[in-house]
Amino acid sequence: MKKIIEFFPDKLKNILYEQIKEKQENLEEIRIRIQNPIILKFDQEERTIKYIPTSEDMLTIMELICENSIYSYQKQISAGFITLQGGHRVGIVGSCVIENNKVINIKYINSFNFRIARQVIGAGNQVLQYILKDNKVLNTLIVSPPGYGKTTILRDVARLLSTGNRNWSGVDVGIIDERSEIASLYKGIPQNEVGIRTDIIENISKSEGMKILVRSMSPKVIIADEIGIEEDVYAINYALCSGCKGIFTAHGSNFEDISLNPVLKTLLNKYCFDCLIFLDKKKIKEVYYLNEEKNYCLSE
Repeated sequence: MKKIIEFFPDKLKNILYEQIKEKQENLEEIRIRIQNPIILKFDQEERTIKYIPTSEDMLTIMELICENSIYSYQKQISAGFITLQGGHRVGIVGSCVIENNKVINIKYINSFNFRIARQVIGAGNQVLQYILKDNKVLNTLIVSPPGYGKTTILRDVARLLSTGNRNWSGVDVGIIDERSEIASLYKGIPQNEVGIRTDIIENISKSEGMKILVRSMSPKVIIADEIGIEEDVYAINYALCSGCKGIFTAHGSNFEDISLNPVLKTLLNKYCFDCLIFLDKKKIKEVYYLNEEKNYCLSE
């Protein structure tokens, strides 16, 4: 946790450390908003620090997380987050600079959200028994509301499928880490353990990322987080029709929720998923096996 504290102005370091030190294992977020108290979010509570960050504080934090080279981090800033060593992520918002309908920069930063990363080795063990059937990987969609552990489980599933165990020899896995949340690359090095046979492409759309991975690395399994837009239909179609298996996640609470999403409904209707797994607070709530006899690919 001391590494996280180093990204704050000197006058704030001791204040934060005193508030965090007894519960640092439970810390999930540090929310910094200009001219508002700092809020610490733990797994079971929130704590407010009566320190009001100034514009100077915000600039100092920005320079520290960018290693005093804001320009070299401009692409990440434009995406709204920066990945730190250790896999921690800092969300950034402020006044967006738009060019050709795209965000090219964020200036006058008014909020930071330090999200504390913790890999949970073994989080995917329970899910894996449903994903593997007769020692084959099923095309699987893992569904839960935000904050219920989808990404944590998906990350560990990648590790398990890639590295293998006494019952599974391991296969080549490709991860499209669109928001750098699964492997959390820092200067090209994964900050999370995602397996010895895993290739990662990040900061790219799932649509483009799947094509590049399939063409260049020939993975047996493709993994991507939070599908749900129209482009994803064609990306998944491309990957599955190329002979890959897919493990994906999506937001929702039940079958009805994903049926209301036109993209997920299309994928369901075309039998792209063999298994649906619904989570409730990091635990399996329901499992559905679909498409027992046939498997169809979407036609472009």
